[in-house]
Formats: sequence, structure tokens, C-alpha cells
Amino acid sequence: MRWRETCGIAVVIVLCAFASGAQAQSLYGVGRPATAAEIAGWNIDIGRDGSNLPKGSGSVSHGREVFALQCASCHGDKGEGGLGDRLVGGQGTIATPKPIRTVGSYWPYAPTLFDYIRRAMPQNAPQSLSDEEVYAVSAYILNLNGLVGADATLDAKSLAAVKMPNRDRFVGDTRPDVKQ
Repeated sequence: MRWRETCGIAVVIVLCAFASGAQAQSLYGVGRPATAAEIAGWNIDIGRDGSNLPKGSGSVSHGREVFALQCASCHGDKGEGGLGDRLVGGQGTIATPKPIRTVGSYWPYAPTLFDYIRRAMPQNAPQSLSDEEVYAVSAYILNLNGLVGADATLDAKSLAAVKMPNRDRFVGDTRPDVKQ
């Protein structure tokens, strides 16, 4: 009986050593580390201060055209909502019992509008708009909310300079591991 127990323990030790050696290579034995080029292709985030905004620009008038073709079917002709969220109006309602959360009433930073549109819109073809089209749609939406003029053309510098109405009403995160 002792012989069986000793052999059984030896087999378990050998199997554990083999399994831990296999795990050192890859947990599941599939995949590979991403290359620097692959990571760079997905590293398209825009900071709230406008950092990492691409070159290019877009006007309100061009944004009106792109919006009509790519956005109005979900968000309404003037951003009033429909299948998609309402994008316009709601200023002054955030502190009320029935707040209307739109780009113009709730969003704290204009560059995050560019970031969201570029990543997620249009919903049926995300990341299909050029940077110029995203600047233009951002300009149009900000114009509909009364935040830029009808003749505005936005680029990285001017988009980052737009002060959103709700910017100073957000509470910072005081956790030590969160960058402000």
C-alpha cells in the first residue's frame, strides 16, 4: 500500500511541475502580446483638456451636412432625440427634480464629445467618420446648444477652449490613486 501512495504522490508532483511550467509560458496557451503598432492603433483616447486631439478642423455648416446624413435618423434633425439620446437643450435643469442630460447641459468637457463621436458614432458604423467630420459634427452639436457660433470652425485648440456650462458642477474624485 505504501508503494502505491508513494508512486501516486510522485505522479502528482510531476504533473504539478509540468502544469506550472506550462503556465509560465501562457495561462491558456493561446494568443500573443500586442505589438507597439497594434497598441498605437487603439490608443485614440482624448483627454478632457484636449490632449491627443488630432490635426484637422470642421465647421458648423459642414457638421450640419454630416449630421443630416449620419446622425439625424437616430438623434433627430436638430438633436432633439428619437431612437438615440437627446443632444440639445436642458440647460438649467441639472439641479431640478427632472434633469435633462444633454451635451449642452451635462457634459463637462467639449473634447470628450469629439472622443465619444469618433469612437462610437454612428452606431451602425463606429469609427467610420474622418477626424474632419468628427470636428464638424462636434461643432454643429455645440452650436445647437448655443456654445459656439454658427460661423465657428473647430480644431484641437478651439475645441479644447470651449467652456461647457456644467464644467464646474462636477465633484472631483478624492481617492489618492485617481488623477484629477
